[in-house]
Amino acid sequence: MKLFQSKPRVTATDVKREVRAYLIMTLGLMMYSFAWTALLVPAEVPGGGVGGVGALVFYATGIPLGVTYMVVNIFLLALGFWILGPRFGAKTIFGVVCNSFLLTLLQEVLPADLMGLADDKLLSAILGGGIAGAGVGLCFSVGGSTGGTDILAMIINKYRNVSLGKLIMLMDVAIVGCSYVVLRDLSAVVYGYVTMFAMGTAVDWVLSGSKSSSQIMVFSQKYTDIADRIMRDVNRGVTILDATGAYSKTPQKVVMVVCRRGEAGDIYRIIKETDPKAFITQASVMGVFGEGFDALKTK
Repeated sequence: MKLFQSKPRVTATDVKREVRAYLIMTLGLMMYSFAWTALLVPAEVPGGGVGGVGALVFYATGIPLGVTYMVVNIFLLALGFWILGPRFGAKTIFGVVCNSFLLTLLQEVLPADLMGLADDKLLSAILGGGIAGAGVGLCFSVGGSTGGTDILAMIINKYRNVSLGKLIMLMDVAIVGCSYVVLRDLSAVVYGYVTMFAMGTAVDWVLSGSKSSSQIMVFSQKYTDIADRIMRDVNRGVTILDATGAYSKTPQKVVMVVCRRGEAGDIYRIIKETDPKAFITQASVMGVFGEGFDALKTK
């Protein structure tokens, strides 16, 4: 019987991974804040989420966007902790605080019409929504969150069997629809929905690009050296398959590795350095679940 259980050892790789995640989150939050302060707000284009709520409050009262963003998120986080328990990690809190700071700072520092698109609502909606969505997608790609309506959707989902995606979409539609009360402009509501579409498309594009995977198969006599280097340098698991040439009837080994799309270049470099004559195939993989990839989730 074990009386004491040692804690998992934190390695330098773990630290680097976390630092990289927070740097990517910060970049994503900067993109999100820039999109609102330099494109959407100057053109008075509404949007979804807590950012959209903050924009409506700013249009009506002049209260800075970041202040409303922080106040609403503090309320939602407190409500979430009370109803759902401590489910929100450090990245969610970091995202809320950092985004509130950046929204407030950029709105004060940047010129009122930095991009010169204040009179072009359509272009502002498309560019602003795209940049904001790409920023949110970067945050999601490293397990981060910006809080907001996601928390409210999880609270409702606890008591009603409705998907989180539908709840978030309905809340965003309602927030954009409420912009008519503040702006008294039906076209602004339409531009708000354009912003929502552009943001959602950008989020999906970034996430699908960051999580796309490849299956690489290598036919080489130096399969052991290639497999060892891939496991050591790229930190990916490798499978050695038995194969037989149909024409030559010669048995051979095949190295199979599944990796992220961005890691394929390092694997090609290893193969070229080890065996320039190796035969290689690469195929796109729609979904990879397991250690080192995505967790398998079922409803």
